[in-house]
Amino acid sequence: MHIRQALPEDATAIAAIYAHHVLHGTGTFEEEPPTPAEMRQRLSKVLERGWPWLVAEQSGVIAGYAYAAQFRDRPAYRFAGEDSIYVHPDHIGAGIGRALLDALMQASGQAGFQRMFAVIGDSGNLPSIRLHEHAGFEHCGKLDQAGFKFGRYLDVVFMQRVI
Repeated sequence: MHIRQALPEDATAIAAIYAHHVLHGTGTFEEEPPTPAEMRQRLSKVLERGWPWLVAEQSGVIAGYAYAAQFRDRPAYRFAGEDSIYVHPDHIGAGIGRALLDALMQASGQAGFQRMFAVIGDSGNLPSIRLHEHAGFEHCGKLDQAGFKFGRYLDVVFMQRVI
């Protein structure tokens, strides 16, 4: 596996990975998958601000991606990042999420973030919660029934870690 900076031409593969999670998972509360063009815009916005967006490649195929962006769009949050990690469904459980998170934490520190927050959709999303726990994140709160997807209410779990 090779982890590298994402490129605009990766947007189609990134959009396909994310589409699976939008349509089948509760880790994101989006309900309509963004187009590759929209993902390219999101990627550009992150990179233009000097924040990391990484992809994991296996045999030349993108198996997952991760990025960090400022936690909230206010100047006071400039040192606080929020991570996002998505793995292709064929590669879940292969350690790609952990490798991406480790690399993302290092790149986020280099980008100036001092603290990272994980905003995890669905308190039943144990793989994401465990991934963050193993990376040293601590639980710091939960919003009960904050979202509604697939006919049910979903919590949001907050976790944090100093970089």
